[in-house]
Amino acid sequence: MTTFGRTAMNAQENKQLVMGAYQKYQDMDMDGVLDAFDDDVECTAEEWAPIPFTGCYRGKNELADFFTKLHESQDVLRFEPTAFIAEDDRVVVTGQGKWRVRSTGREYESPWVHIFTIRDGKVSRFDQYANTALTAEAFEPLPASAQAAAAPGQH
Repeated sequence: MTTFGRTAMNAQENKQLVMGAYQKYQDMDMDGVLDAFDDDVECTAEEWAPIPFTGCYRGKNELADFFTKLHESQDVLRFEPTAFIAEDDRVVVTGQGKWRVRSTGREYESPWVHIFTIRDGKVSRFDQYANTALTAEAFEPLPASAQAAAAPGQH
């Protein structure tokens, strides 16, 4: 299939591209993950303080910064894509995850949705949706009184 002189991938090829990127993510092959993205990719996640990896990222270098912030700020306890839905140039992935915030030690679980737009065999747009209020709560430091109560051996 060709669109304006370019080769367009079909929905199943787009789905395979995204599934491959998730496998590389699971394998912690970040160079492999980034290879699936266009040089001019736009990545968005609703901006919400104090979550350090939310906002808009443009280009592969900023996308690499997004993944760095993501991994430096929290530990992945569970990350499970549950469905891959492809139509035309879009792939929608739903999943569940559980993370531990490094700065607070707090854990949170959230369903998530990722929407990928594919252009010329690469991801040109990556939109993320999750429970940002719950995530932000896990990033908020506990009040001093709650920290003292939670500290072992402190009575």
